[in-house]
Amino acid sequence: MQTTRIKGLTIAALGVLFIVPDALLVKITSVDPVVFLFWRGLLLALSFFVISWARYRSRLVPEIRKCGRKGLFCAGAFAISTLGFVVGMKNTAAGNVLVILNTAPVIAAVIAWAVWKETLPLRTWVVILVCVTGATFMAVGEFGKGDPLGLLMAVVAATALASNLNVARSKPDSDMSVMLMFGALVLAAVAALFGGAQMPSGRDFFFIALLCLVFLPTACILIQIGPRYIPAAEVSLMLLLETVFGSFLVWLFLGEVPPNLSLVGGVIVFSALAVHGWTEVSRYRKARLLVD
Repeated sequence: MQTTRIKGLTIAALGVLFIVPDALLVKITSVDPVVFLFWRGLLLALSFFVISWARYRSRLVPEIRKCGRKGLFCAGAFAISTLGFVVGMKNTAAGNVLVILNTAPVIAAVIAWAVWKETLPLRTWVVILVCVTGATFMAVGEFGKGDPLGLLMAVVAATALASNLNVARSKPDSDMSVMLMFGALVLAAVAALFGGAQMPSGRDFFFIALLCLVFLPTACILIQIGPRYIPAAEVSLMLLLETVFGSFLVWLFLGEVPPNLSLVGGVIVFSALAVHGWTEVSRYRKARLLVD
């Protein structure tokens, strides 16, 4: 059991490391959000298909069928969470969106408890609350008033993310990552309906392709696999690391210096997750010693 937890935490952490450049590469492009969404969805669908085909070959179709209706739900939730994030960012202050998205671990834990009666140990709840507090500190610097639509879509994004990971968790014998290609296609189709099917400049297309053919597909697949081994709330918790490292990359390459409160929040999140990881590894080692 402890070996499974370590595996799940490692997979989720690797997924977060690959998603860290997301904020930086989005910021250095100058395309309209709907155009960005179209290419993000289309290129991700292609990447997800190639990766899934490389992993399963002739077993891909049976693996997709194995996911069943829950797999379709995960695909739809993936598309909705992405749409909610982008629309939220466009219609309200980034700080508002981040504060709401930071509640995803709590939403995931509540859904798991209410629907599947899965409970988390007290130590995990403590880490969740500490990390959410730290991540909120990071977002407060940008906190401001915004369109209610933006706030609503941020709530939709956080809830869809938490629901997706929980449903994936409820069927650990199926690899829900093979369903992401369908969610990405839905995303591209919706963006195309709103005029997103336009060719960006060569420079912008290079950065979009780098993000959507390399970093995001690897990150999304690892994060989608994570709930097979650990609770959805813990996978959502690991995603808070993106807020810390993503802000650092933007600071490093674009010179956007975060406010002092953001630095304090980043230290809180990183420290809490580092202690959580160290504790889990220590528990694993003690369990190994008892077995040996």
